[in-house]
Amino acid sequence: MNAWSAIRLLLALLLFALSCLAFLQAPTIPLFRLALVVTEFGHWLFLAPLLLALLPTHRSLINLAGTALALSACAMCLSSAWRAQRLASQLPQQMALAFAPLNLKTAAEIAGERAPFTWSRLWFAPKIETVPVEKYEYARRGEQRLSLRFYRSTTRRPAPCIVVIHGGGWEGGSPDEFPALNHHLARRGYAVAAIEYRFAPRWPWPAQRNDVLDAISCLKERAAEFGIDPTQFVVLGRSAGGQIAEAVAYAAHDPAIRGCIAFYAPADMHFAYEFARDDDILSSPRLVRQYLGGTPDKARANYDSASGILLAEPTSPPTLLLHGQRDELVWYKQSARLAAQLRSVGTPHCFVALPWATHAFDFNPNGPGGQLSTYAVDIFLASVTR
Repeated sequence: MNAWSAIRLLLALLLFALSCLAFLQAPTIPLFRLALVVTEFGHWLFLAPLLLALLPTHRSLINLAGTALALSACAMCLSSAWRAQRLASQLPQQMALAFAPLNLKTAAEIAGERAPFTWSRLWFAPKIETVPVEKYEYARRGEQRLSLRFYRSTTRRPAPCIVVIHGGGWEGGSPDEFPALNHHLARRGYAVAAIEYRFAPRWPWPAQRNDVLDAISCLKERAAEFGIDPTQFVVLGRSAGGQIAEAVAYAAHDPAIRGCIAFYAPADMHFAYEFARDDDILSSPRLVRQYLGGTPDKARANYDSASGILLAEPTSPPTLLLHGQRDELVWYKQSARLAAQLRSVGTPHCFVALPWATHAFDFNPNGPGGQLSTYAVDIFLASVTR
């Protein structure tokens, strides 16, 4: 065995181990981040093991093993895209059935005749056409000033307004996160307001709910200035922000809130605490306790009012849920259980479950998760705003 054969085998083994994160849950934050790269950027990552497999070598058992490992790594890196293609074939009909009176033809028209997923977009994505981002203060809490980032609609006045609530475990995060979708929506005729809110543990729930409601009130009052329709809002949140979005949408009983979009969100805070472990990636019990002011026994009212699953009613706004089934940070059953509750009370909804995806799967807007989720959001918004 020569040195190059040994090095090649070792590299192939390392790439194979990395690509296994396309299927295996990551036990730590660094490995979770690598899993996100493998699942949503695997179409680029697969080039490394492919090159390794194609490098000329002499015929030997060790080189055959290296080639087999490298080709297996290629297949696993591309597995997310293959699974996204299968899901894409069902998504237009799934959305059309969930949000009648949409039909397949209308769904295609709403999406601009764009397919839910294309392989070419993975490597040759169109450049994101940005819009100016404006910053406005919407509330003051003592010395703390809360602001929003506003993306004006480029094609419609007055425009429906999408209120975006960022994630961060209720103790951090920024409204500047995930800007690509905001620019995309502004180009499609929606105004977008990505808001700040107060953080735990200094400000426990329901401070966050109150901040979102104040932001919506401010947007209504300044509707003419912002060029928005004060009767058409949709709340959109990711992770912790998705939990806030669901709780606000279902408890506000505001006819101006036309819909709710939640990415990988905890919908039942009792359930979240019951199945949390101190040794998990996020130290989840600590996060939940500091956010809701204690354990469920000590702060039951907060757990109840923060749980969208307990607030859903037949008159609740239509809801789009998106969640990866191997999510390491928020169990996908949170969204699955909320979907079942919405179905039982008769609220229009669609649950898009991505089998390969982990938390933050839409980080890459042109990756498998990003393409499918953007398509679903486009269809949903067109169905709940007119």
